[in-house]
Amino acid sequence: MTAPVEGAVDAATYDGVDALLADARSRLERVEVQQAFEEVRAGALLVDIRPAAQRAAEGQVHCSLSPLVIERNVLEWRFDPRSDARIEQAAYDARVIVLCQEGYTSSLAADALRSIGITRATDVVGGFAAWRTAGLPVAGGNPA
Repeated sequence: MTAPVEGAVDAATYDGVDALLADARSRLERVEVQQAFEEVRAGALLVDIRPAAQRAAEGQVHCSLSPLVIERNVLEWRFDPRSDARIEQAAYDARVIVLCQEGYTSSLAADALRSIGITRATDVVGGFAAWRTAGLPVAGGNPA
């Protein structure tokens, strides 16, 4: 048995993933797809966190909008201004709009970014599926 780390705080626990998601979303001002589109056109960073296989199958935001593709497993390292693995756009005041397939994982990811100081991070309600349904610019994929 290892000794407890002095000053360590126990992690929050939740009554299931739905409670975890609700807690994350309680700290976000989520955006609808049209608002996300307009913010991206005005300079916000749109970050697609979906795995490559999902982007290949479902399509992706059109390159004319310069989406950043940063898979979920490295997101915090890429956006933390203190990280050696950060991207050029990493900044505490960056407007980061996270996109996943349906708007669930992106909520958790945006909340994680907020936890490391990216206070203007949020996500897209309905994710890429809603983006495509709204007729916003996409490329590739095999929509059903």
